Amino acid sequence: MRIGQALQQARALGVARLDAQGLLTHLLGRPREWLLAHDEEVLTTPQAAELHRLLARRAAGVPLAYLVGEREFHGLMLQVTPAVLVPRPETEVLVEWALERLAEMPCADVVDLGTGSGAIAMALKQAGPAAAIAASDRCARALAVARGNALTHGLDIEFAQGDWWAPWKGRRFDLAVANPPYVAGDDPHLSALVHEPRGALTPEGDGLAALRCIIDGAPEHLRPGAWVLLEHGHDQAEAVRTRLEQRGFTSARTRPDLAGLPRCTGAAWSGAK
Repeated sequence: MRIGQALQQARALGVARLDAQGLLTHLLGRPREWLLAHDEEVLTTPQAAELHRLLARRAAGVPLAYLVGEREFHGLMLQVTPAVLVPRPETEVLVEWALERLAEMPCADVVDLGTGSGAIAMALKQAGPAAAIAASDRCARALAVARGNALTHGLDIEFAQGDWWAPWKGRRFDLAVANPPYVAGDDPHLSALVHEPRGALTPEGDGLAALRCIIDGAPEHLRPGAWVLLEHGHDQAEAVRTRLEQRGFTSARTRPDLAGLPRCTGAAWSGAK
């Protein structure tokens, strides 16, 4: 089978051309530009068989990142496995907002709750090396991925296992960030995400349980004037702002994602319980 024929096979299976090229670059160890110039290159029998297997899995909805084992986020190539969510472009909005806060306090103590692959924590450490970054996740397999990514990129991040604030008893931070599960349990979009860990997508119910837990526990772990920045669903901004204000936070505001949808809400801790 030639590369051009392989791409035709991918189209017949309903796999997007870019995804098929991504699988070929992974399989052959060649850049995409090389593929474009070598349509007539012949795949070996084992290569053709492996490509067919990968194409079938992609056609079944398995994320490309799981098939190739990596995904780029904020300029960093990260290992990803089915133990963690595939990093999304909209989360870069949260990172950019956090970096704005770090620009005002470069040596801040920062915590990333529910770190998953470590994408947010590592993006912050890479761009703000003077900050002390801590990250936690309740899933041991997710933490193993995050630790591996930090080691690969030589980033000094403190990791701990536990649910939200639980690992940080007695600790206070200048900035807290989180991209928790926020999809409602009955959201029809979940059916298209069955290959990703459900617990990292939804806390079930109305989707707000994890956000409430983080907000309610934040006062015990933030210094006065510290900010908490949260990613959430496009229809949850008002509920998140209201909860923050009820818990004594001030200056609550929301920022849109790349599609213009309300995606991140942040507020400052007043220091008054």
